[in-house]
Amino acid sequence: MTRALLTTLLAGLLLTSAVHAETVNVAVAANFTRVAEELAPLFMAASGHDVSYSFGATGQLYNQISQGAPFELFLAADDERPSKAVEEGFGVDGTVFTYAIGALALYSTTLDLADGKAVLEAGGFDKLAIADAAAAPYGRAATEALAALGLTDAITPKLVTGENISQTLQFIESGNAELGFVAASQVVGKSRVWIVPAALFEPIRQNAVLLKTGHANPAATAYIDFLRSDAAVAVIEAAGYVVE
Repeated sequence: MTRALLTTLLAGLLLTSAVHAETVNVAVAANFTRVAEELAPLFMAASGHDVSYSFGATGQLYNQISQGAPFELFLAADDERPSKAVEEGFGVDGTVFTYAIGALALYSTTLDLADGKAVLEAGGFDKLAIADAAAAPYGRAATEALAALGLTDAITPKLVTGENISQTLQFIESGNAELGFVAASQVVGKSRVWIVPAALFEPIRQNAVLLKTGHANPAATAYIDFLRSDAAVAVIEAAGYVVE
C-alpha cells in the first residue's frame, strides 16, 4: 500500500468518525461536578462522543428543563424530579435509574468535628452553611438532619444559605461560615469532616433520566450506558457514593 493511499484511507476514517461523533448536553446536580468532570474524558475515549455539562441545583436545573432548556440528559440529586420529568412529558418513560446514592457530611476548615453532633448541640459558632432546601436535595437532607437532632430552632438564626451545594462549600472554605452541610463526595480526603448518620435523613437517591430532546442522539444513550459501566462505577464509588 502506497503512502498516499494510506494517508487517504486514514483521512477518510477520521472524517467518518467526525461525522458520526455527537455531543450530549447533560444537566448535572452540583454535588456531582467533580465526578462528572473526571468521567468526561473516559466517556469520550470509550464512545468517541463528546459531552457538555451544565451544573446547578437540581430544582433550578429542572425549572430550566421545564422552560425548554436544550438538555438531553438529566443527572439529578434526588429521585423526585427525574420521575416528575417523565410525568410532565419531558423525560423518556422507562429510562429513569439510580446512578448514585449520596452521603451528607458536616464540614469545617477550622473546627474539630470528630463529634459533629456535639458541635452542633453546643452551638459555639456564628454561621452554618446549608444549601437551599427547596432546590438542592442535600440542603433538604441537612434540614431533615437538624430536625431529627431537635436543633432546628436553635440553628436556624445561624444559617447561611447557598443556591446550590457548590456555593455552600464555597461559603465554608472562604470563611463566611465556620461549618456547613455538604455532599460527602465534595470533601473526600479532607480533615474536619463528620459523616452524618444516614438514619437522620431520607436516602439521597440520585436518579438520571433521558430527556426527550436527547432520544435521537446516540451520544445521549451512549452516556447512559457508560454511566453504568464498570469504569464509571469505579470512579463514582471512589468519590464517596454508593452504587447499587
